[in-house]
Amino acid sequence: MVATAATSAFFAVASPSSDPDAKPSTKPGSGSAILRGIKSRNAPSGSLQVKANAQAPPKINGTTVGYTSSAEGVKIEDDMSSPPPRTFINQLPDWSMLLAAITTIFLAAEKQWMMLDWKPRRSDMLIDPFGLGKIVQDGLVFRQNFSIRSYEIGADRTASIETLMNHLQETALNHVRTAGLLGDGFGSTPEMSIRNLIWVVTRMQVVVDRYPTWGDVVQVDTWVCASGKNGMRRDWIIRDCKTGETLTRASSVWVMMNKQTRRLSKIPDAVRAEIEPYFMDSAPIVDEDGRKLPKLDDSTADYIRTGLTPRWSDLDVNQHVNNVKYIGWILESAPLPILESHELSSMTLEYRRECGRDSVLQSLTAVCGTGVGNLLDCGNVECQHLLRLEEGAEIVKGRTEWRPKYAHSMGGVGQIPAESA
Repeated sequence: MVATAATSAFFAVASPSSDPDAKPSTKPGSGSAILRGIKSRNAPSGSLQVKANAQAPPKINGTTVGYTSSAEGVKIEDDMSSPPPRTFINQLPDWSMLLAAITTIFLAAEKQWMMLDWKPRRSDMLIDPFGLGKIVQDGLVFRQNFSIRSYEIGADRTASIETLMNHLQETALNHVRTAGLLGDGFGSTPEMSIRNLIWVVTRMQVVVDRYPTWGDVVQVDTWVCASGKNGMRRDWIIRDCKTGETLTRASSVWVMMNKQTRRLSKIPDAVRAEIEPYFMDSAPIVDEDGRKLPKLDDSTADYIRTGLTPRWSDLDVNQHVNNVKYIGWILESAPLPILESHELSSMTLEYRRECGRDSVLQSLTAVCGTGVGNLLDCGNVECQHLLRLEEGAEIVKGRTEWRPKYAHSMGGVGQIPAESA
């Protein structure tokens, strides 16, 4: 009884009166709350089930607003229709959305498959397409492929000497990284980084048998050997990926320098223990040119180029001018008739000191033999070079040898092949 009384204070309860037409009281003060949207139906057991969405009437300053005395607040449905029976069909998801999602996935997969199924026109185009490189020959030789780009060739449609030198430098650094010896420096090992040591090149010899052309894929192999007590020799060989022809051979000697004091350093034992397992026991790939480079000055030079200054982009992470940039400066003073009619076939460079950002340099060149007057008749030409600071300190000394262009099978001197028209 207590529960019935409490419930009747909030919900309309069926009266036990026998009059079936009796209507619930809606007069104010009758004790029943106003219920909106109430729907009820008789349960099989005879009890009253109520589904309500009750909302108290709003009030303003204590006065009820929107109060009605009609019986619309309570709506009883004795004969409410039952919901449709649950079957397998009306429980299925929206098949149209699922079909659209499956179609989208299949179209995307088909597009990716067509990209993977692409076939190159030339078989050599897929040789190490990403140029990542790998360790070969018992872990002692690093190999990497390069495709000659359009911006790496010159007027002769062949790769420049700077392009080849950049490929050599790139493989050297990738060799150190792939071997797991790259510290936080530019090619420095972890033990070298702890001691602020970096590698600097002291001597470089390059022999070019043939220059690759635009679109060629070249294969670069590099390895390291010991050079005296405190040096390391690094050799390279560049081949044509398609034919296996040897294009370029190069050999270099490197020593260590303290990054802070800028002085040469011996190889510490900890560093030697890191790098010695990767040393090969082999002869230099290029026979050493033991000829002494002659002294070159204003009185013996035939051509002098002054006012050469490094740009910010010429500096590497060790804050000095990259050694490849020196080659471009050396060739700045080479006579134009030689550049037009000959190509560089070999080069020997001796690096004396580094060049900084604020340096101003001079490039000197002397042509050996008959000079530039009879280039078409003399065949090969030899030049001596010197790159120095304005105050006279030597940066790089070098010797270059030149052969007539298109000496192999390319036709006349200075003539662009017909297929380039």
